[in-house]
Amino acid sequence: MNASAAIDPVPLSALADSRFTVPGMRCAGCIAKIERGLSELDGVEVARVNFSAKRVAVRHVASLSTRDVVEALAHLGFEAQAVVDNPLAQDDREAKALLRALAVAGFGMMNIMLLSVSVWSGAGGVTRELFHWLSALIAIPVIAYAGRPFFASAAMALRYRRTNMDVPISIGVLLATGLSFYETLTGGAHAYFDGAVMLLFFLLAGRALDATMRNKTRAGIGALLSRMGKSATVLDASGTSRVIAAEEIEPGMLMLVAAGEALAADGVVEDGSTALDNAMLTGESTPQVAEEGDTVYAGAINLGSAVRVRVTAAASDTALAEIARLMDEAGQSRSSYVRIADRASRLYAPAVHTLALLAFVGWMIAGAGWHHALVIAIAVLIITCPCAMGLAVPAAQVVASGALARHGLLVKDGSALERLAEVDVALFDKTGTLTLGEPVPQLGHLSAQQASVALALARTSRHPLSRGIAQALVEQGVAAASVERVREHPGKGVTGWLDDVPVSLERPATTSAALSTSLRIGTDAVTIAYSDPIRDDAGPALRALEAEGIQASILSGDRAAPVAAMAGELGIGWQAELLPDAKLKLLEDLKASGHYPLMVGDGINDGPALAAAHASIAPGSASDASQQAADAVFLGRSLMPVALAVRVARRTMVIVRQNFAFAVLYNILAVPLALAGMVTPLIAAVAMSLSSLVVVGNSLRLARAAR
Repeated sequence: MNASAAIDPVPLSALADSRFTVPGMRCAGCIAKIERGLSELDGVEVARVNFSAKRVAVRHVASLSTRDVVEALAHLGFEAQAVVDNPLAQDDREAKALLRALAVAGFGMMNIMLLSVSVWSGAGGVTRELFHWLSALIAIPVIAYAGRPFFASAAMALRYRRTNMDVPISIGVLLATGLSFYETLTGGAHAYFDGAVMLLFFLLAGRALDATMRNKTRAGIGALLSRMGKSATVLDASGTSRVIAAEEIEPGMLMLVAAGEALAADGVVEDGSTALDNAMLTGESTPQVAEEGDTVYAGAINLGSAVRVRVTAAASDTALAEIARLMDEAGQSRSSYVRIADRASRLYAPAVHTLALLAFVGWMIAGAGWHHALVIAIAVLIITCPCAMGLAVPAAQVVASGALARHGLLVKDGSALERLAEVDVALFDKTGTLTLGEPVPQLGHLSAQQASVALALARTSRHPLSRGIAQALVEQGVAAASVERVREHPGKGVTGWLDDVPVSLERPATTSAALSTSLRIGTDAVTIAYSDPIRDDAGPALRALEAEGIQASILSGDRAAPVAAMAGELGIGWQAELLPDAKLKLLEDLKASGHYPLMVGDGINDGPALAAAHASIAPGSASDASQQAADAVFLGRSLMPVALAVRVARRTMVIVRQNFAFAVLYNILAVPLALAGMVTPLIAAVAMSLSSLVVVGNSLRLARAAR
């Protein structure tokens, strides 16, 4: 932030928020450059980069136009465009373009290496020249196409007299290609097309993997917003109805929400009463009653009768959209290795350029001639390519993720294992996480008549608890009684008549700690209780976490009584009746106090918490949004993969540190050899590739880490 803003803050009402897509961001150095550069721009209050989305959020004075910000980004060396559509939309074009470039580079590399075998074996004369020309015909179009991501980024930086990590890469590839073509034209003994294409292939592989992982981290936002109704029936003053798209809904409109329909906007019930599946906000498995005057939210499912709702917020202003924004803003890169890369990236480009220039000048002074000096300079540029350093983390992550996948845990976020290794507090949602999320009715105490009446009533209801009763009784072979005049009362229950006797399946008259339903036949009543079984190995899994030094507790949106009962059974702490923003605040407070929290949850209401936690895991039965917001997903009924993930993650970080140590040692040994003229560009490319293979081989040891 600039000094004037720090002394005399601009009122929030005078500020505007804008978002920009910046596809040229490649590393942590780009993040730091953008945030520092924009913060120095007059009128900018704060600039924040979302690297996973390749976007920048800028809070600025209203008089500062988006065009001004785009021009400022251009002067920083980044092409940008203001986002005028849905700021949460996902664009996977970059990942697809990188995969296409990777495929082309791979094809070219294999064919050129095949042609090079004969040259390496001593082929000379016409045969060698023919193979050089064939290599050139393959390599030049391949390099022109596959190298575009690096060339475009480097050109943009140089246009504004700046540099980035793509500049030395581009110079090395182009010089190696140009020198190889010169050697081909003059009948020289050596050409380095294979080294140039190999270099592009390895670099593209890393970037394609990174782009794919970033897209996966944002997929949950689309899944979340898809819960909102796509259209709504609105009524005008005369009562005439019409169907409009959700984007056309405005505050003040009157919506008619039919049974089974998802709400397309937030509002207040103006007429009627019903039961709503509102789990995406509360996490409560029991449907909630909505009557006149109650506030309802977009994405809730109407389980009862039709109601009329006066719209108070629509489109991007709804509570569900706000949760999506929280997920988007909370899901930033938090890797300590990103900070290391930030510092390294500031030194990498100038250091490599200086070394290559010194090598060229030094050998020219020594009388080697421009050709030999240029070959050495190119070798320096190639051999210093940070492939081994770049693979140190992702190679270990891929192997560890595969080992965990074989044990039922799927890791989605490339940096999740690093954060999992650091966690010291574990927070669990209750329903669907510590439990299976499947309320099971206890029906063993019912008489034959009570069971048949309960089936007759339950099978007519859409309520989840009623459906559970009906399913269980049908599986037991119970025959339904002849109940007549059955009627469902949303939020209250189902009534009917057995001969001349009133019967009902309804909410208990008194509130109890346990989930239950009351079956009434005439004046006789019996309570049907429900149990939501705890996962079989929840206790051992929590003890395994404790053995790793991690304290666990429950963080739930459910009622206090059942949460407290479960916490007592498991011997852990608890907090209950928490809405999404409350869970998010608790996590932020934990992080502010120096903790590294792990969040394990399954409901849409857990989405912001899963995104904001230091690390997060969701069960396979969780909502799509929660699974996508989480760093990992565990499958099946076992909770043990959560503890296993922490143990494997900590082992992974040991391997990562070993990989980094080797990468540093490689550069210490290889760079002096290149400077001494003992390495050709081809040998430099091979050495760079071998260093990458060593890192991959060390990472493969993690395949046994989950045993």
